[in-house]
This record gives sequence, C-alpha cells and structure tokens, in this order.
Amino acid sequence: MAISFADTDSLDSELTGVRARTHRLMLETATELMQAGETPSVSEVAEAAGVSRATAYRYFPSQADLVDAVVEEALGPILSWESDSGNAADRVADLLAQSLPRIGEFEATFRAALKLSLEQWAQEQAGTLGEESAFKRGHRVELLQSAIAPLKKSLPRAQFRRLAQSLSLVYGVEALVVLKDLWGAEQREAQNVAQWAASVLVKAAMGEAAAAKRKASSAEAAPKRKQPGKSRSR
Repeated sequence: MAISFADTDSLDSELTGVRARTHRLMLETATELMQAGETPSVSEVAEAAGVSRATAYRYFPSQADLVDAVVEEALGPILSWESDSGNAADRVADLLAQSLPRIGEFEATFRAALKLSLEQWAQEQAGTLGEESAFKRGHRVELLQSAIAPLKKSLPRAQFRRLAQSLSLVYGVEALVVLKDLWGAEQREAQNVAQWAASVLVKAAMGEAAAAKRKASSAEAAPKRKQPGKSRSR
C-alpha cells in the first residue's frame, strides 16, 4: 500500500542524508505493517526495513515511541487544524469533517495503536508492564478543547470539560470501531452519525448555557422584596 506523508512535518525533516532516509524508511515500513493490521515491535520493523536493531533503537527507543511517531504521521494535517469561526458548532463540524476521512484512511493504523494501548493497560493492571514506555494518547483533548473554545466564557469550567469529554466519545477511531464493527456501518454512514451526535452535544451545551444566562438575568431583574422591620414595643 502506498502511503503519502506529504502533509506532515516530522522528525526526518530535521535530519539529513542517511539518517533522514533511515528514519523515513522505518516510519514507512512501520506504517505499512500497521496498515496491514499489525502492531510491530521496533525489532520487527528493523527486520522488515533491512535496518540493524541497534540502529533502529537509536531512532525509536521503544515500541511506544515508534507507534507514537507513526500515529502522528497518520494524523498529518489534523494536528494543525485551526478555525477562524467564532461559532462552536461550526468549528466542531469542521474539525470532524476534516478529521474523520483521514482517520478512515489510516483506520488500520489507529486500530493497531488502540490495540497497543489496551494491551499495555492490561499489563499495567496485572503489574507486568515493567519498564516498558507507555503509549500515551491525547491529541483529541487539545483539538476538541480548541474546537469549543468560543464556549469557554459562557460555560462553567466543569460543563466545558464535560462537553469536551462527551465529544471525545464520537471523535476518533473508537467511534468508527463501534459503528463499523457493531452496526456494520460504512465509512460515510459512520461519519454522518458522528457528525450528528457531535452537533447534538454542542447544541445541548449551548442550550444549557443560554438557559443559565436567562435565569441569572431574571434573578437580577426581579424586584427585591423589602424585609419586614421589627415592630417596636411601646
């Protein structure tokens, strides 16, 4: 499978000559393996790429480092997403419209990364993870918080956080896994469902904020009742 990373700025752009070519070769090899459904170790990628293990580990000290680099390559332009809109609903819709096709294109890669994350969680719970570097995910947290940034002033901090958390349930490969594996949805249907769910969540949060504002305004506008004075005894 041909993989294009034309939209992505990565570490190999900072390297030169043989180092840059080796780094690129390893990334492309790892991506091809992950797109084929594997979650390769550094040694497995080194063997497939024809690179010595010692050299491979200089670029990627752990499997987590390797998978993280491949995921960042796969995310590509998603990581630099921005919007000039001041409307949170429009911003969220645009983020999903830009992201979901790319996530679908590299779905096998993201599933492989998810598999590693779940395996490491199980190992950590069992106390068998050892000193292996943990694969950390979190790009969607920043992206979703950026998408709903216009609501920061109108939503209390707890509700702003809750909205971002809720949106994370319908944004990412996990949403595609549920819709495709459980419902047999095709990519387009899965995208439409995710877009609809996201819009409902944003509208609900905006409705809550508007209702709270009206309630506060009504409370301020209501005439204050005079407190009855104490009667004086004569």
